[in-house]
Amino acid sequence: MSRHQKRLSVPNSWPVERKTAKYTVKARAGPHGEDGVPLLIVLRDVLGYVDSKKEAMYATNEGNVLVNGESVSDVRRPIGMFDILGFEEREEFYRVFPDEGGRLALTPIEESAADGKLGKIVDKRQVPGGETQLQLHDGRNLRVGEGSEYSGGDSIVIDWDNEILAHFVYEEGALVTAVQGQHAGEVGEIEEISVIESSAPNTVSIVGEDTEFETLEEYVVVIDENFVEGEEQ
Repeated sequence: MSRHQKRLSVPNSWPVERKTAKYTVKARAGPHGEDGVPLLIVLRDVLGYVDSKKEAMYATNEGNVLVNGESVSDVRRPIGMFDILGFEEREEFYRVFPDEGGRLALTPIEESAADGKLGKIVDKRQVPGGETQLQLHDGRNLRVGEGSEYSGGDSIVIDWDNEILAHFVYEEGALVTAVQGQHAGEVGEIEEISVIESSAPNTVSIVGEDTEFETLEEYVVVIDENFVEGEEQ
């Protein structure tokens, strides 16, 4: 299987120029599906920390790059929405967050805010033993003893020991960001959740400081104001 991806066919979320070269590196299979951006692109094209794949491999092999609290050595490792990147030698930390237009961007955060990652609950089910299993947007699964307080559409922040640090409820009045669709990257409060009594998807009406729009329920993620400001609680 080819390790290269034609630039003209990369997902819209990838922060790459499409006409500078014919090919770019292809992400390895992993979290975030086809929207996952190879770590090499983040290091080279977004941050400008390296000029080549060789330099990126050297940096990762030295253990200087952290993704979600773990040192990574694979420059094709997919990076996606709400991942936490750390560069301890530089004392720099970032959260992956959508910019307007839906392209993945990096929001600088403090080191104290880099101890957990936000995940949207996309499925909830009972498992043997009486526990509840929560499935998150990036494929992670978390078992909780008391799952009744968590619902599909809610967001939780989980630290690197799988402890829940925060819980943001999906409800009218909640602060959300759109991560897909034509309003990707826009932030506002849910004014109304419209439950469609058919096979059509539910929709939400969102109002922000300078925006007002309607989008699909599956396109929004609940956050809090600290995510917009670049500081997590």
